[in-house]
Amino acid sequence: MTRTILTILAAAALALAHDKLEKGKEVTVTGLVVDTGCFMAHNSTGAAHETCATTCAKKGVPLAILDQASGKLYMAVAADHKNQNDKLMPFVEKKVKATGILMENGGVKGLAIKTIEAATL
Repeated sequence: MTRTILTILAAAALALAHDKLEKGKEVTVTGLVVDTGCFMAHNSTGAAHETCATTCAKKGVPLAILDQASGKLYMAVAADHKNQNDKLMPFVEKKVKATGILMENGGVKGLAIKTIEAATL
């Protein structure tokens, strides 16, 4: 059930990209790259969870950026119609600084990532 919900959220984020990419505001988000399945189901994050998160992401579970300071989760929006996990895989359970277009719909925050790099928090 959790995977179905995450798939629906990812599809919603893709639909948002077309309408809001040009209207959205560019922001920079600093946070931890997490797999949404384990994060949502049992709040698993951090270095000890890296192997599990990598396995989940390779199986298609969407990755996202968790702003630990605010507690907000930003789904990677597929504005380029490509798997966004590819952009985030090098940073699984690591801290990043990502810049992109912020989109919100249905209570979900999305980020169409333009640039991403390792960061310290």
